[in-house]
Amino acid sequence: MIIGVPKEIKNNENRVALTAAGVFELSHRGHKVLIEKNAGVGSGISNEEYIQAGGHIYDSPEKIWSEAEMILKVKEPIEQELSLARKDQIIFTYFHFASSEKLTHAMIESKSVCLAYETVERKDRSLPLLIPMSEVAGRMAIQQGAKFLEKPAKGRGVLLGGVPGVPPGKVLILGAGIVGIQAAKMASGLGAQVTIVDIDMNKLRYISDILPPHVITEYSSRYNIKNLIKTHDLIIGAVLIPGAKAPKLITRDMLKDMRPGTVIVDVAVDQGGCVETCTPTTHNDPTFIIDDVLHYCVANMPGAVPYTSTLALTNCTLPYILEVADKGWKKACSEKEELKKGLNIIQGNVVYPGVAEAFNLEFVQPDLFL
Repeated sequence: MIIGVPKEIKNNENRVALTAAGVFELSHRGHKVLIEKNAGVGSGISNEEYIQAGGHIYDSPEKIWSEAEMILKVKEPIEQELSLARKDQIIFTYFHFASSEKLTHAMIESKSVCLAYETVERKDRSLPLLIPMSEVAGRMAIQQGAKFLEKPAKGRGVLLGGVPGVPPGKVLILGAGIVGIQAAKMASGLGAQVTIVDIDMNKLRYISDILPPHVITEYSSRYNIKNLIKTHDLIIGAVLIPGAKAPKLITRDMLKDMRPGTVIVDVAVDQGGCVETCTPTTHNDPTFIIDDVLHYCVANMPGAVPYTSTLALTNCTLPYILEVADKGWKKACSEKEELKKGLNIIQGNVVYPGVAEAFNLEFVQPDLFL
């Protein structure tokens, strides 16, 4: 199979979809790997390393898209790339279709085969290709939140860990999944007082068992959230419904209950955000203020730490990439149920329920194409 790895062109996105080790493995199996020039530089991977691993460096992204049978990316295709996708071409990346109707219709029109990292799902409901970036984003959420709580950044002027004689800052985390747990670890490690809410009591029991006593668990309800936001300095949105839009747990009218300078970091922005006032931002211009509440809604947070993120991501994606490259997408998805769940759009048909529901589109069973 001919596999193409274009350079990511989203704002401040320095990750790359394949390391030199991945190129070596694919080349060793007889596949041809096309890498856009300098695609790996942001992650510390030189063109020479790719060539030594058996890759072929191309200057033109258009040439890669036109020749490759499978395109590997990190982020969804953006405006300049939408017209490059073609019929029957496999595109394997983070799509997050439910947050973008324009992207969804563009991929439907391309008649390509869209495999989404974020909906590959194991029998235990875990999301193996979302986990590594959720781990990075959860930890970064506290790192960024702590920075923007500083007064020069328009925050409340709170040091999360406090000092002797002064109480620590208070962090509220909405959701006890991978992002929430990683955020709680980081915040508690800094000495902050942490409250984490979820509707899954098993997750809350698990957190109570593994995290220190200053991490408090509460059942998630609108009533509880409405009360908690009044006293917390940093709020982390960490809610995920695989392949579907995130529920709005904080509405516009609730901002008036927060203290001026409160910081919201909505990690769920890729799925539409769990804060009603959330709109995607970039690393160049990461925050905005509404009703004296600072919002941080960067849609590709792990892109700011590309060396760590690229290695973490490709450790998990490579086994699935090899399955598709060796067997073709139909056989690979037929044999591996978790990979089949990654199918979102096939040749103009929406085959993932969450995407169909998000935009009131017809849902077609993926088995019809396998």
